[in-house]
Amino acid sequence: MYTSGAIILTNDGEFVYKVTHPKHEIEKTYNVTIRGNINSEEIENLKNGVIIDGYKTSQAKLRILKTDKEKNITRVEIIIHEGRNRQVRKMFESVGKKVIALHRSKIGQIGVKDLKLGNWRYLTEKEIKSLNE
Repeated sequence: MYTSGAIILTNDGEFVYKVTHPKHEIEKTYNVTIRGNINSEEIENLKNGVIIDGYKTSQAKLRILKTDKEKNITRVEIIIHEGRNRQVRKMFESVGKKVIALHRSKIGQIGVKDLKLGNWRYLTEKEIKSLNE
């Protein structure tokens, strides 16, 4: 309900496997809004991998985009290559942070910043090729 952003729809099973399986290391970029602030120890834990659902996540890239003390929220960009069920939410929960909004801004190099919410488009041949490499 509180998630938006990029999603790829296809009936090509081999393509799905290449995009989603962690061994192919296709990065997924998320903009995450969390309640409160996040400290350097929590950031390091997320970067190094945390235990969720009995396994340790792979390393992540993370940076703070904005802190709003009045609203008591922080916006963070996190880049992962796994993408298990509700992984980003669970990662933040593991360091005691509640995700209040989640937006997948990129899959690989394919971004959605120029697409309005609810709209869609076809991938270009170049984009398909970049994900298949």
